[in-house]
Amino acid sequence: MTVDQARPWLARYPPGLDPTPRIAHETIPAAWRARVAAGPDRAAVRYFDGSISAAELDTHADALAAELRARGVRRGDRIGIYLQNVPYYPISLLAVWKAGAAVVPLNPMYRGPELRRLIDDSGTSGMIVARGTDEPTRAALAGSTVGWLLSASSRDFQTRDDPRVFDDAPQPPPSPDGDLAEILAARRGERPHSVEDVGPDDIAFITYTSGTTGPPKGALNTHRGVLHSVLNYGRWLDLAPGDVSFAIAPLFHITGLTLNAGIALLDDVTLSMSGRFDPAVVLDTFREHGVTTTIGSITAFNAFFRVPDAGPEHFASIKRLHSGGAPIPPATIEAFRSRFGPYLHNIWGMTETTGGGIAVPAGTEAPVHQASGTLSIGVPMQNAAVEIVDTAGVPLAPGREGELVFIAPQVSPGYWRNPEASAHTMPDGHLHTGDVAVMDGDGWIYLVDRIKDQINTSGFKVWPREVEDALYEHPAVFEAAVVGQPDAYRGEAVTAYVSLRDGMAADEQELVAFAGERLAAYKRPRRVLVIPALPKTATGKIQRAALRDQPTPP
Repeated sequence: MTVDQARPWLARYPPGLDPTPRIAHETIPAAWRARVAAGPDRAAVRYFDGSISAAELDTHADALAAELRARGVRRGDRIGIYLQNVPYYPISLLAVWKAGAAVVPLNPMYRGPELRRLIDDSGTSGMIVARGTDEPTRAALAGSTVGWLLSASSRDFQTRDDPRVFDDAPQPPPSPDGDLAEILAARRGERPHSVEDVGPDDIAFITYTSGTTGPPKGALNTHRGVLHSVLNYGRWLDLAPGDVSFAIAPLFHITGLTLNAGIALLDDVTLSMSGRFDPAVVLDTFREHGVTTTIGSITAFNAFFRVPDAGPEHFASIKRLHSGGAPIPPATIEAFRSRFGPYLHNIWGMTETTGGGIAVPAGTEAPVHQASGTLSIGVPMQNAAVEIVDTAGVPLAPGREGELVFIAPQVSPGYWRNPEASAHTMPDGHLHTGDVAVMDGDGWIYLVDRIKDQINTSGFKVWPREVEDALYEHPAVFEAAVVGQPDAYRGEAVTAYVSLRDGMAADEQELVAFAGERLAAYKRPRRVLVIPALPKTATGKIQRAALRDQPTPP
């Protein structure tokens, strides 16, 4: 078998793209040092009307790293970052790595129990939080491994205070443990001392993902894996100094961490930010900052349709857009191109792939799988390979449906303190994704079904049992089942079906609100449908598939 026969997707690569590039650095701090040396005065971060050069960002990160070391942070410790997309996020990332520790990205939408679960599992020793959140966070984490909370203001590094983003209320007070603005000023010029060098297999992130049969699992993303994912994506985009990557995906998500922020920190381009996602603010930022690329969920791109004056002028500087989380329907791509101009390229990845892994190449439009009508998610990116296997793990011929197995240097080595799940999902470094896929003879890959019950909504993963458990807390709920229903805006909508206890009553609005009080916003069911009884197997097991396959009532 020739190389081209074994890897037919290589024929889809643009001319000049090396399919097996070498990564020059072993760790993220080493790659960052090279990036600073190459362009110390070039903008590393832009935030509204503020700009931070690479050299200045390095100075800030050194100061915070010195503070972390003074607080006892050592190699292998875990530090949580609990922020929106603000400049303190990349500063904190670099500082944690400079101190030799690993980052635990934490979703700022998480409520107390959700947050506490991840803290207890990871053994996080300290956290960087938004101003005004330290008191409720401290209460939720009482008795945990967290020993300190450093606060950070979203208003720093800019002067505009856009009223669409910032209200006119006074700034919340800083954390009594310390505030990053004060720390950066007090330790300016300091560098962390006595840091044991990390290596390529040290953990850069512990990024939590949910399965369908258990609690969230912490995927271990190594320095080697991050570098392969980030730098290969930069080459895929043909990035160069002067390019601007907008952080449309939240930085607590693997996509935001690597393919938004990572390419800016390690590829000598500018990271553009505008806080929490607001479509009108994002479009204004595209124009003001001259954004050339971004990657986010289809939900984010669909939100632009709701901005009345949005048009091609907002995308004039864009060179490439990628959308991940779920394959984009062909009609959506055409509608987006018709109104705004750019073509949306599909990209696929998982937390366990440290970001992207399969994508539509530049200058190419994805074909449609005729049997299913699904648009291709692309071809394997550099240094990666895929197999489509049967239930026994035997590779299948092109055109046959089977489980997608992904093989690449950026595949996670496993889950934090979970060897059983690691051995099941990533045997011998081959990631068994749980997704049903087809690869055609040209190397194009199509996701046509799912093995797991996991729901993809707006680029986030939702574990149905967690939503069901929240609904079961309602006194009127007898049985509950949660599924993902097709949704043009979110990809999938979290949809719950419940039956009620005899003699008790509850309506849809009440149950949606009840669940919303206990869950992050994206986990909240969009519909809660009350039905007489849930479908079951002969053994009494609730059949989610039967609910998923039936049309949702209007």
